[in-house]
Amino acid sequence: MESPRPVVLATVAAVATGVLAYAVYFDYRRRTSAEFRRELRREERRQARSAKEQAVADARAQKLALYQAVDEAKAEGFPTSSDDKEAYFLEQVQAGEMLGPDPTKSLEAALAFYKALKVYPTPGDLINIYDKTVSKPILDLLAEMIAYDGTIRVGTNYTNPAPAGVDINELMREMGAEMGDMSDMSDLGAAPGVPLD
Repeated sequence: MESPRPVVLATVAAVATGVLAYAVYFDYRRRTSAEFRRELRREERRQARSAKEQAVADARAQKLALYQAVDEAKAEGFPTSSDDKEAYFLEQVQAGEMLGPDPTKSLEAALAFYKALKVYPTPGDLINIYDKTVSKPILDLLAEMIAYDGTIRVGTNYTNPAPAGVDINELMREMGAEMGDMSDMSDLGAAPGVPLD
């Protein structure tokens, strides 16, 4: 019986020769044919445009998911007694810390931190703590949640309103300038309680 080794070697050699021949042909066409070069550039532009459109669509989908998560959290409601608030706060912070290291769970982690922020008596202090301990992608999502919610008074507590707090809309505009213009959501329609500047 014949050994399979020569057959395998012949097959590998034929495939390698075919790949090399195609590479030589491709290079020859690229050097000599202006139409071929134009078609390559067109294809490159099509791919870049497609990637850009996909990135915009992904950003919009993430914003919609974020808005939906905030609306669902509000619909669930938050505890009212101080003991329930404390237990809820600890549970949500722990969930956020568990989900935080996984980049695929950024939205869930930000939502947990948002829920903890909703029951914390001084949200401004908690945001300062988050700023030092939570990763930037999660903080960015949390800032969008706070801006969308509009009821969290940063720099104040729930019983004593401060004369001046942080302007969340200004903060979001600054973040939008740093991250590129992802703030244009005009085609999605106005979110309840959030003006589209």
